[in-house]
Amino acid sequence: MTTVTMSAPATRAGIGIDVLFLALALVATAVLVALVLLDGQPASAALILGGFALGIAFIKAEFSYTASWRRFLTRGEAGGLLGGLIVIAVAAVVVVPVAALSPKFGGAIAPLGISLVVGAFTFGIGMQLANGCGSGTLYTAGGGSGRMLLALAGFIVGCVLGSLSLPAFLALGGIDPVIASDYLGPWGGLAATLASLALAAMLMIAVAKRRGANFKPSRNYVIGGLIIGLLCIAVFVAGGHPWSVTFGFTVWGAKIATALGFDFSHAAFWQWPGPKHALEGSVLSDTSSLTDFGMLFGAMAAAAASKPFAVTAWPPAKSLAAAAIGGLLMGWGARLGFGCNIGAFVSGVASGSLHGWVWFAAALPGCLIGIRLRPLFGLSAE
Repeated sequence: MTTVTMSAPATRAGIGIDVLFLALALVATAVLVALVLLDGQPASAALILGGFALGIAFIKAEFSYTASWRRFLTRGEAGGLLGGLIVIAVAAVVVVPVAALSPKFGGAIAPLGISLVVGAFTFGIGMQLANGCGSGTLYTAGGGSGRMLLALAGFIVGCVLGSLSLPAFLALGGIDPVIASDYLGPWGGLAATLASLALAAMLMIAVAKRRGANFKPSRNYVIGGLIIGLLCIAVFVAGGHPWSVTFGFTVWGAKIATALGFDFSHAAFWQWPGPKHALEGSVLSDTSSLTDFGMLFGAMAAAAASKPFAVTAWPPAKSLAAAAIGGLLMGWGARLGFGCNIGAFVSGVASGSLHGWVWFAAALPGCLIGIRLRPLFGLSAE
């Protein structure tokens, strides 16, 4: 009787909190959609809703790039990585030819150079310390993780610092973007992109077999990969370019810093047309911010609707430090590397841009270092 008496109020309180956050997520999303529709921006409304759906998809499928990469590096398990390749393959079917054929659309492209390699490598370290990547930080923070809120704060600060560093790294030189469709045409570029994904999948499977590890994606990763890939297409169609996460963080951080009195008028990055327009305009005019907001609220809604929301205890101080440091490293690395595992790797490869594969190749050894540093912060190396 004592157990029942004590647990019933707690259950009712938990249900109340869940309902509160579910309502908050739905109302906030509805308000954002209404604001952009009143401004005559139906495409912006679609981006918010696309981000909302992505947040739900990641939560429901428990789709984690960070954990998948760690399992591959430590155990040789390739199922999670193959699930990630499904996302890219689905998105590429539309992104590569449409970006090549229509001037209204563009791909996620970037030059090859020191900035890309250093940024991706640094990001890899950070994602393992924070235990989340760009998308992972968003959906787990939206899902009620206080630790990832701290990582998100560090991510935002790191993005601003990275924006100040990027021009100097670009001055070190590099190679202009290499895009498959520029050399092979839209359909040849698509074929080459899909072939590169098939080759990567075969290499991952070979590594898994060599180490006696599982290489079959789970049902969640297959279904989640297909759904997330389709949502990537929806975001591409609505926004005119592939899904990006971290530019929104950069804009948020710069706006906060400006409000606190910082002056970016002499910062080269913030004088470039795109960043300058984003900093001067509303966050609701920035496509990356729109999907980010949607993803936060979508994850919040999914988490609140399916489990007790944010009821776990705060982790130890070492773990919180890892989250903050990891977020800072990811933010700085994302700006130097032209995005995170979504904006640079997924969207880059799905655009047929070679920089996506270079980013992946540079991020993996960074992840390995991050994995080795995890025990220093009380985190599991696996």
